[in-house]
Parts: sequence; C-alpha cells; structure tokens
Amino acid sequence: MVDREPYQGLSRKLVLAFDVGTTFSGVSYCILDPGEVPRIQSVSRYPAQEHVGGDSKIPSIVYYDRNQQVRAIGAETRQGHVVEQAEMEEWTKLEWWKLHLRSKHLTAAHIKDIDIPPLPQGVSAVQVLADFMGYLFHCAKTYIIDSHANGLGFFASFGDNIDYVLSHPNGWEGVQQSQIRRAAVMAGLVPDQGREAQERIRLVTEGEASLHYCVTNVLASDTWSKVPIEKSELDNSSDTEETPERGVIIVDAGGGTIDLSAYSMNSGIDTGKAMSFEEIAPTECRLQGSVFVTRRAHAFLEEKLEGSPFNEEDYIKRMTEVFDETTKLRFSTAEDPCYIKFGTMRDKDPSYGIRAGQLKLQGIDVATLFEPSIQSVVEAVEKQSSSSPIIISHVFLVGGFAASDYLFKQLQSRLSATGLSVCRPDSHTNKAVADGAVSFYIDHLVSTRTARFSYGIKTRVKYDEANHEHRIREHKRYTCATGDDALPCGFSTILPKGERVSETKEFSDSYRLTDESKDELCEIGVTLLAYRGPFKAPSWVDENESDFSQLCTVFADTSDIAQDLEPKTRNGHTFYKVSFDVIILFGLTELQAQIRWLEKGVEKRSPASIVYDDEV
Repeated sequence: MVDREPYQGLSRKLVLAFDVGTTFSGVSYCILDPGEVPRIQSVSRYPAQEHVGGDSKIPSIVYYDRNQQVRAIGAETRQGHVVEQAEMEEWTKLEWWKLHLRSKHLTAAHIKDIDIPPLPQGVSAVQVLADFMGYLFHCAKTYIIDSHANGLGFFASFGDNIDYVLSHPNGWEGVQQSQIRRAAVMAGLVPDQGREAQERIRLVTEGEASLHYCVTNVLASDTWSKVPIEKSELDNSSDTEETPERGVIIVDAGGGTIDLSAYSMNSGIDTGKAMSFEEIAPTECRLQGSVFVTRRAHAFLEEKLEGSPFNEEDYIKRMTEVFDETTKLRFSTAEDPCYIKFGTMRDKDPSYGIRAGQLKLQGIDVATLFEPSIQSVVEAVEKQSSSSPIIISHVFLVGGFAASDYLFKQLQSRLSATGLSVCRPDSHTNKAVADGAVSFYIDHLVSTRTARFSYGIKTRVKYDEANHEHRIREHKRYTCATGDDALPCGFSTILPKGERVSETKEFSDSYRLTDESKDELCEIGVTLLAYRGPFKAPSWVDENESDFSQLCTVFADTSDIAQDLEPKTRNGHTFYKVSFDVIILFGLTELQAQIRWLEKGVEKRSPASIVYDDEV
C-alpha cells in the first residue's frame, strides 16, 4: 500500500484519467488540494447508465449519423429509442474502433482491418477518439459538479489547472502516442499551442497503470518483503533454502489487448523513495483480448448452424451478442454444456441443439474459443520470465477479461506448473487502468523501464575490401563527399533491447555529417529506427529489413555553426563536416530524442521533442 503525503502544490488542481478501452471505458480522478492527502475517486454515474456503482463503466460505442455527426455515445447507444432512430436514419454504429489506432506491428495473421467494424466515410479513428474523450470529459465534469457542494463554483475553481492522464496499450508506440495527443487537442482538453499545454497531458501504458493499481489496492507488503535476487546470484548460490519472492508480472487482460509488464521493488537506496519499482523485462502486448473470443464465437456459430434456418445474419448477430454479454462470462469449465438464450419458446431446431429459443453448446467447443487467448498469455508470461534477470514469483490478473473464471482457472493451472502463483484481485479489476493512471500521476512509483526494442540510426560505413560483409555489398558501394568509398546500410545501436533505463539516464553516440555545400548542413535531420529482431545490436539494416521500422525524425537547427564551417580537403574532394551526438531518453513513458552539438565551445541541444512519421 502507498502511504501518500499531503499535496505540496500552491493551488488546487484536478487530475482526470481516461481509460478508453476497446469494449468499455471509464474515468477516475483526484482533486489535489494544498495540504490535503490525495484520494483517488471514480466517476460512477453516466448518462443512460442503468447500473450505478463503484465499478461503473460505459460501452465504448459511438453512433454517427450520415453527416458524420455524433448522435449517441456510451450507454446512450443501448437505449431503445436510440437503436430505433439509428436504424431508421441509417446511423453508423462503431464498436472496437480503438483497434483502428493499433500499431501495424501488432497486426498478426488473426486480425486484419476487414475484421474490425469500418469507420464512417470521412471520419478518422483519431476523430472518434477525440469525440469520445470529449464526451468522457463532459461526464466527469457533470459528475464532479453534482457530487460536491457549490458544484459549479467548485469546478470553476480549477480553471485551466486540469491535468490529464491518458492510458494506452503496451504495444502502442510513438505514432499512437502522437495521435492520442492530437485527439486531446481536437477534444478541447488542452489548447493547440505551447509546450505548457502539452505538459498537461501525461501518457502511461496500461501495464504500468495496472501496476500502480495493484500496489495501491492489492499487493500486500510481504509480497515485496525481500530484496530481489539476480538469477546469476541464485545460480551461483549453494543455499538450498526456499527461494524468496522476487518480482511480479501484471497481466492486464482487456477487450482488445492483453498487456503484460514485469516489475521488482526497488529497496529505495538508489531512488531515495520509500517505495519504487523497476521494470525488469520488455513489456508484452498481445491482440488476444476478449473481443477476439467473441469474434471466434461468431465464426463458430456460422459454421455450426450451416443448413439451419437460424443461420441468418440477424440470428447469428443476436446469438453473438448474447454470447458476448452472458455466456462468455459465465463459462467456467469445458466439462459442462452452456447455452445461448437468443429467442422465444417457439424457436427450435433440435437437430442443431436449439430448443425453446436457446442454443446448446458443448463446453469443449466453447473452450476452443478461449484457447488462442490463453496460449498467448502463457507464452508471453514465459517469455517475460525467461528474459527477466530477476526471478518472477507471482502473476496478477486484472482488467475486464480477468472477470472470466475460465481464463483465470486455466492460467492458474498452466502457470503453476512453472512455479508461478496466479492471483486475481478481489475487487473491481476493470477499474485498474483508470485508478492506476491517477496513481501513476500522484505516486510515480516506477523509476526504471526496459527497452522493448533496439533503437539506433542508419549510418554510412567506410568500405573495407578485406571485410566479407562489405564485399557481399560491393554493389551498393558509392563515393561520399569525403572521397571515400562507403556503404549506406550500416546500423548504429544507441539503446539496445532489454536495457534497463532510469528516468534521467541518457544514451548517446557520436556521428558526423559531411557535404560539399555547407548550406546543406544548416539543419540536421536524423531518422531514428526501431529494430524488432532477435539481436541486441545488428550491424546492417539490409539484413532482415522487415525487422526495422522508421520510428521518428529528430531535427536540429545548426545554421549558426554551418556558416562558420571551414572547408576540408581529402582524396582531392573539398567538403564540410558537422559533428553531433544523438541522444535517447527512454526512462519516461514516452521516448524522447535530442541532437547535441558544440557551438563555439558551448553545448547546444535541440528541443527534447520528436516528429513522428505516419505509419503506412
């Protein structure tokens, strides 16, 4: 548990955390009053929401009319008159739209764009996110006003002193983070100007938010009672006593993604904090959330009912909806049959297992619908455990999909064989991300993170006739500005995969740029690449090119030093040279990069911001 200190700020501030999920979304918040201990609260009333309670969330559904205007959001979309009007006026119902924002690197064989309900003509996924976040802000504002004395005046007292914490799946990268920030501006959360406005937005992975939730609500202190021991120390130890607990994996099982993050607790000696955590393995993100169980159920029903009068679009759609809302959650064992109640007493087709308006399914068939998701989690847990330098002892399952007893029991059974204890918090785990995102803001428990990929830049390599790797690339050889023969396809690693990075640690390497004209050196633009292959420091970009992706471009204005450059001569060629360093900061939840150079003996740096390239 976290022992919070009173807020030390000079003025009142509101922190809003939006958990925009694939299937359900929610808001948590914290009012920071000077001298008061912060307390995390949840928005538990929404328009048209039937069930009011501490675990209240709304469906991530949006209706757009034929003019691309929003007509209903959340629980409103399930009201009878809205459904009727939507059908009459041909509105577009958007579900699972969050998956349109996913990184292309998460796209696997089991999901394609065609599998996700299409967006309305002229409406982008970023616009949908903006519309949805604008709605969540309206709901939060209304709830806070209605829940406090002198509500209007109370909310007005915040002014622009409102910060936002926006969570996203572990597998979302710079492009998606940039899209989230753009959507926040489009939603009117912050103005589209100035660094100060952008600093009011904090981004956090769903895995890290879930860790904060578990620490503040679930994990007992004795889980972290012993200092973690490195695996290498354990291997060299002759001690045969029981191994002390070391670290945990947080599995946030949601509607679209399943996010896994591994942590150990820092003793506090290095950070000066009473409690802090280190990420001890690269995060994992799998597109195997609960909606994919439903998607497999839809395909299964179409195949099972082939030849039956009930194999019609309306019947299959209704059966799939019932499966998603009830059958999937209640399913607990492959030994017992389960039922989809979709019609009336007169609906029957015994040869297909349909009696009295319900379809009977064998438990073993339903189990197969869960299997890909279960296998994916087990594989990801084993991958994180094997890559962690610290022994993992516990797995904590949170998120909306964690409510599935079958998922939980299967993970318990399969992972216990590897010595892992699987636990599920006895509370509202679907609040984990929203509450944890607020805790991330006020408690800031993670001090060290682990690089998921190797990051670096494409470089020029001086050609060496004696080098076999160079000779097989001889056809790419060219003469550069210095007159030397060179190859254009080298890779320079700046931050290797698996490196554990503190928030303040910088990773850098030195480079030079040459050109026959100094005017061409007035601006430096360096493209940062992410390498997703098996090696920590590959040498060549043209080997397994699909393992490399263009992450972002970092710019620096070097016009002042370019004008003072003196010409150099080599191999009969006259050229100009600028020397600089590329710096990567990875300790925060958003990767940052800079270019550093010397100007008349004084260190200069570009702003710590990056321009993200669009995915294709």
